[in-house]
Amino acid sequence: MSNWQGKRVIVAGLGVSGIPAARVLHARGARVTVVNDGDDERSRAQAAELEAEGITVRLGDGATLPEGTELIVTTPGWQPDKPLFTAAERAGVEVWGDVELAWRLRTPDSAPWLAVTGTNGKTTTVRMLASILTAAGLRTAAVGNIGVSLLDTVLGEETYDVLAVELSSYQLHWSPSLRAHSAAVLNLAPDHLDWHGSMEAYAADKGRIYEGNQVACVYNADATDEPSTEQLVRDADVEDGCRAIGFTLGTPGPSQLGVVEGLLVDRAFVPDRQKQAQELAEVSDVRPPAPHNIANALAAAALARAFGVEPAAVRDGLRSFHPDPHRIEQVREVAGVTYIDDSKATNPHAAEASLAAYGSIVWIAGGLAKGASFDELVRSATGRLRGVVLIGKERHLIREALGRHAPEVPVVDLEQTDTGAMSAAVREAARLAVPGDTVLMAPACASMDMFVNYNKRGEAFADAVHALAAEDAGSAGAGSA
Repeated sequence: MSNWQGKRVIVAGLGVSGIPAARVLHARGARVTVVNDGDDERSRAQAAELEAEGITVRLGDGATLPEGTELIVTTPGWQPDKPLFTAAERAGVEVWGDVELAWRLRTPDSAPWLAVTGTNGKTTTVRMLASILTAAGLRTAAVGNIGVSLLDTVLGEETYDVLAVELSSYQLHWSPSLRAHSAAVLNLAPDHLDWHGSMEAYAADKGRIYEGNQVACVYNADATDEPSTEQLVRDADVEDGCRAIGFTLGTPGPSQLGVVEGLLVDRAFVPDRQKQAQELAEVSDVRPPAPHNIANALAAAALARAFGVEPAAVRDGLRSFHPDPHRIEQVREVAGVTYIDDSKATNPHAAEASLAAYGSIVWIAGGLAKGASFDELVRSATGRLRGVVLIGKERHLIREALGRHAPEVPVVDLEQTDTGAMSAAVREAARLAVPGDTVLMAPACASMDMFVNYNKRGEAFADAVHALAAEDAGSAGAGSA
């Protein structure tokens, strides 16, 4: 759609993506109506701003399809089974996401996209990729689900050579025409099944990222998921000449990147005459060097190499990369026990990767399960658990899995849900731990039952650890007085 003048467009939802979409379409002459389920103080303030610009806003009714609607642009969180979309399907009205809108508004000279999705590791991988591209001297930005609007980036004044784009399953569901230069699916595990309806539907939406890829479809060669990320590549309709590129924590085969004797190496993007693997970086260049983070680095390196980046830039980019907070972040050591904040582990798959990185663990877990099961997670971690402290609304689901698969592991079940709950959890974990242990806060659940978001949960954990350290230091001082 190139001529927006007078087109009747519905934007479904306010917020980070809905408001920019409404403004962009209004500026192009579309007759925009924003519909929103909520009618709270924040929504009314946002509506007032848009209405002052000439955009119609309808609060408290996101279900009814206005007569004459020609297109719906939805924010990612709106589920496909909402009545608005059912009505649109009956009326033959297309539904796009904000990512689809950004893709359609690109110009012929717009920067190509290197796209990343997966159940876990997306943000870290995209930021690693952007760091590598920057080290190669390319103008780039990490955008998309990472919290930076693709619309603002694509339509902004700044020009780029290439974009590192994080895409969620929600965004991919509503992006039918997206065609990336190269793309990666890092892993697949049950998540957001309440939104997608089934694992099959969730995987299919993730697999959309490979459709029409031009150069490389990057997949996880170690994955045991069903369907595998490799199968998603096989099922995709890609451009002629597009290659399947695997990454593995083991020795790579042809057309793969992997690890050999402490080195990240490339056997995919090497000259035909070169039979040996190309060294990219040392494992120690990846921070933290946990197994799943090394996998993230290999995926980022594969996408960068698909774009023609030289090995030295991969090394330099990984060395200069600093992880975001609350991702396997060491808070401090107290009385010989290391305290790790992995609040970003909001599902079992992420928590499993985090638990696998340490030996003897006191695990702090719980929150909103989002329909997840914890049996496989507990089975995989049983031998590493010294104890478990459970918090949050659906902690009983983890407690029941522990009872089935790790009945010998001591469990503290905290009913407390107020602001002091994390402090109590850290104290109980400290009581269970001995010197040399790791207290790992990797909840395997979402945070919104007790905290605004996972960041606030991580901050509460860090504050509690620092308070514990202060008390420990005070006790030591008193003992030596």
